Amino acid sequence: MPLPPLQHWTWQGEEGIFAVGYRQQSCENKCAPVLLVHGFGASSDHWRANIAPLAEQQPVWALDLLGFGSSDKPRSRLVDEPQGPGSVRYCFDLWAQQVADFACQVVQPQKPLQLVGNSIGGIVALRAAQLLSERGQAPGQVILLNCAQRALDDRRAALLPIWERWSRPMVKRLVRQRWLLQPLFRTVARPLFVRQVLAQAYPSGANVDQDLIELLLRPARQAGAVESFRGFVNLFRDHMAPELLPQLELPVRLLWGAADPWEPIAEARRWAERHSCIQELHELPGVGHCPHDEAPEQVNPVLQRWLAA
Repeated sequence: MPLPPLQHWTWQGEEGIFAVGYRQQSCENKCAPVLLVHGFGASSDHWRANIAPLAEQQPVWALDLLGFGSSDKPRSRLVDEPQGPGSVRYCFDLWAQQVADFACQVVQPQKPLQLVGNSIGGIVALRAAQLLSERGQAPGQVILLNCAQRALDDRRAALLPIWERWSRPMVKRLVRQRWLLQPLFRTVARPLFVRQVLAQAYPSGANVDQDLIELLLRPARQAGAVESFRGFVNLFRDHMAPELLPQLELPVRLLWGAADPWEPIAEARRWAERHSCIQELHELPGVGHCPHDEAPEQVNPVLQRWLAA
């Protein structure tokens, strides 16, 4: 299905002024709008199989987080580094502020916005829901698709194998270094490596095509792409979903590819048992980390039902 045309919005955030890419498909129905938030390394293009079907019943928006897709990719600044001209600290507060400002300035919902996030986009959506609630514009609901569980966060280090815990201080020193990350990034931003990662993320192999490879690699070839990579791999203490969920006073629904090699379905089940805000958990057997793209024929009907409700 063809994607709607790429547009740009000028975001005047706390860290500077940046160009942000987004896609939007209108709908004749005046239903609550939907805002889609992609995961790490992806973009609004990753919703290629979802925007048009969802827009059959309500207006849909998808944006490129700062540092990804067609959005600007400013220089990264780690938490203990001095602020330089045009630099940003890539973190969930930055991306959530971007999403909240986009919702207020561009979407301008007349009815409560509905947020849908995949992977780290799920954490961004949860944090953005908090910010919007503080502004008196609480979303109608948040839908999480295989929400990232932040294994690299220091607070989860005790769950790592002993050799990873032992090597962690050295790894944290190394990933700060641009001279090391530049060649590493060039290695991972190659078709062969991307296909290897997708073989894990899409266990069924469905929809792993040349268009998917290209939509992931195209932004990675742009100047500054390594900077968001550097910012994220140095994000050792930030928001995590289990800490945000108890603070929300709005419905949350989980849609989970049960064959995800990185975000176990068992964790999603624990969230559903522990957090009263979670209304429903829908599991997809045999599907991996990006269910919306791997199995849109299963995901879209569930999203349509939840969003219409």
